[in-house]
Amino acid sequence: MTYDYLAFVGRFQPFHLGHKQVVDAALETAGTVILLIGSANVARSQRNPFTYEERAAMINAIYRHEIATKKLVLRPIDDFTYNDMAWTSAVQRQVTDVVRELENPGDASEDISQTRIGLTGFGKDGSSFYLKMFPEWGNLDVKPKFGVLSSTDIREDYFRGNPSLPHDACPEPVIEFLQGFRETEAFDQLVREANFVKDYRAKWAAAPFPPTFVTVDAVVVQSGHVLLVTRGQDPGAGLLALPGGFVDGDEKLRNAAIRELKEETQIADQKGPIPPAMLGSFIEDRETRVFDDPYRSARGRTITHAFLFRLPDRDALFKVKGSDDAAHAQWYRLGDLDPRHFFDDHWFILQEMTGI
Repeated sequence: MTYDYLAFVGRFQPFHLGHKQVVDAALETAGTVILLIGSANVARSQRNPFTYEERAAMINAIYRHEIATKKLVLRPIDDFTYNDMAWTSAVQRQVTDVVRELENPGDASEDISQTRIGLTGFGKDGSSFYLKMFPEWGNLDVKPKFGVLSSTDIREDYFRGNPSLPHDACPEPVIEFLQGFRETEAFDQLVREANFVKDYRAKWAAAPFPPTFVTVDAVVVQSGHVLLVTRGQDPGAGLLALPGGFVDGDEKLRNAAIRELKEETQIADQKGPIPPAMLGSFIEDRETRVFDDPYRSARGRTITHAFLFRLPDRDALFKVKGSDDAAHAQWYRLGDLDPRHFFDDHWFILQEMTGI
């Protein structure tokens, strides 16, 4: 064996024959393959429609023997959209934990410096940047024999009114999962969102170049709580979000954030609705940040500007009520939040702005 352990990182949305080729090649080259399943901490979306548990079940159905004998080990990896170092650290920890668990169970201090560890995958595009982020590990680059299969294309064909099953692109257990998933409410919701995004993009099809949208988000904290809204419309209906929205053509970003906060939450104190000037006084201008992940919105290239509103600590939190695009507005304890309930990248914005 060239390697004792090979790690393969991917979202596998869904797991297709190209992924299987990498795993099969790794199993022939390493004693154990560690499959790190990414985006384990995000809500369902067009880009990440299947949960970690569902993807793990697909893969387990293909490699039951290898998983039972620990030739193949599955582990989740969370997203850290705006913190590459945190993601790198998470990958290092997961690989190290698996190696120590298998080499000497129960001894977390096991020295693994002499263990031959490598990474594997396709070096086909920007999503494989991670292959260069771990210089201490070797690299097994697998050349695709099925052409470059695209999970994006598979998802686009699947999440439509008349879904197409990828018989020529995915292993049979994955096809069986996709057949069953068509009967779920989650599938119906994802199809509705896919249709919404398709219609939304069609409105801009005649533009001379792909548009870039500008939005604002309000990160409002008070006494260990954060103010969130529940989205009332697609995409992301029912998910938690920061109060915010698109910037009007005649307003400054700061004013847009204040306006959206008032419109979506009707925020008020004991005297009544809080005037815009007072809300503006709560903004910590030095904490304002731009969030520009190219994949942050399914609707298209959307750059948002987040403003931190730090309200005075008090026993009774300011009153809020959902309105406009928000089905509901509520204060949430920072320690109770689950990133899998958040729309787009709003959890990651909240992390960066508050340090939680």
